[in-house]
Amino acid sequence: MIHSMTAFARQERQGEWGAIQLELRSVNHRYLELSPRLPEELRVLETRLRERLAQRLSRGKVECTLRYQPPEEASGELQLNLELVRQLAHASREIDGIVYNPAPINALELLRWPGVVETRRIDQEALHQAVLDALALAIDELCASRAREGASLKTVILQRCDAADTAVKSVQQRLPEIISGQRQRLITRLQELSQELDPSRLEQEIALLAQKIDVAEELDRLAMHINEVRRVLEAKEPVGRRLDFLMQELNREANTLGSKSIDSDTTRASVDLKVLIEQMREQIQNIE
Repeated sequence: MIHSMTAFARQERQGEWGAIQLELRSVNHRYLELSPRLPEELRVLETRLRERLAQRLSRGKVECTLRYQPPEEASGELQLNLELVRQLAHASREIDGIVYNPAPINALELLRWPGVVETRRIDQEALHQAVLDALALAIDELCASRAREGASLKTVILQRCDAADTAVKSVQQRLPEIISGQRQRLITRLQELSQELDPSRLEQEIALLAQKIDVAEELDRLAMHINEVRRVLEAKEPVGRRLDFLMQELNREANTLGSKSIDSDTTRASVDLKVLIEQMREQIQNIE
């Protein structure tokens, strides 16, 4: 199945551990290039994210952006370790009984003591699992989007293949007529230049000209390349690079067809083919 390299996916999750938002953006690229953007709290997941993306994607520049919002404390209330506060107060009274002129300890000083104000503990395992679950669904969504666009690209390319095939067959059908007409023009031209013609020399010249202008081989290769494009489009593995190579071969044969052309219809067919090939090549740049 043909897949595009251009797609977008987004997933959100909320829980006691807070809220996450994960986005995947994919554009065309020669190879697979992964660019994770993670908050520091979740940087530990980068390797696992890369592995899971690489398992499903083979080409494209993929940006993976993860945003994380920790949970807010309920009603803004502070959570105090009262047992620690009692221990600190008891220790302070014992010290007051030893030192001279003890300074009283106040509540703000106790609040500054490490551990008195407790922060809400976050279940890291649950948070990490939520991220990986969101990633799995985002990858599914991304691949589905790439498949839908890939199907559209396949339709466009097949339409161009049909048009190119029509142009090639049109020239193939007229090729005997074109060669015969050029042969007659050469004979007429030589007859105008001289009254006496050497039949053997004339046949040699005609044979050389026919060989020079014969584009049957180029037309056959164009037809074969077009059929190969159709075959590759039905493959199940990524085919973007193979299709790009076929476009280069098609373009080379179309250029040769134009350079050998001695007929306006053949020249027009060469130009039409190069336009169709370029249109296909532009679409193929987005295929995985």
